[in-house]
Amino acid sequence: MITFDNVKLLEQTNELKALLTIVRDRETERSDFIFYSDRIIRLLVEEGLNYLPCISKQIETPTGAVYSGLKFGGKICGVSIMRAGEAMEQGLRECCRSVRIGKILIQRDEETALPKLYYAKLPQDISDRYVLLLDPMLATGGTCKKAIQVLIEHGVPEENVIFLNLIAAPEGIKAIHSSYPKVQIVTAEIDQGLDEKKYISPGLGDFGCRYFGTDK
Repeated sequence: MITFDNVKLLEQTNELKALLTIVRDRETERSDFIFYSDRIIRLLVEEGLNYLPCISKQIETPTGAVYSGLKFGGKICGVSIMRAGEAMEQGLRECCRSVRIGKILIQRDEETALPKLYYAKLPQDISDRYVLLLDPMLATGGTCKKAIQVLIEHGVPEENVIFLNLIAAPEGIKAIHSSYPKVQIVTAEIDQGLDEKKYISPGLGDFGCRYFGTDK
């Protein structure tokens, strides 16, 4: 098992392995792909929330007893990397009521072949929030690194970014860690690596196309 200091791998249970097998299968129908992807996304969000700061809080239960518990100590928001990352927004909303969600659109510049920011709509107070960055696939890491750069330029501390994704390539993890070592990555599975076309192998194909039912 490959391990990285900046990565939290979901517990590799039989349930998770079964879910990943379904979404990786090329024969899986779109409705099933969506349903089982959403289940994995929910697991990722729940795990990501464990990295938020908490403070002690005492409450009184209906029995009149005092309970010493916790409450979240900081505001959060989600930021999806369009378009595939938008598939993860509902899972975040189901876990965090009334959560604010921003969007970032990054595409490859045809002249330079480098990731280029085309659009960003973020909460005005994002610098005061912990950010759950959403994108299902981590391949080379170029798009994610650009998104993190955008967040930092908007005042978000590097250590306040938690990147959630379903499948990661070691090359992408290393790329993020080399530039932004304080960013925490939460992923469901780490694949073997990138093939000659820079696609994740074994991967699951184009997540956005399979989820939204489009060709590109």
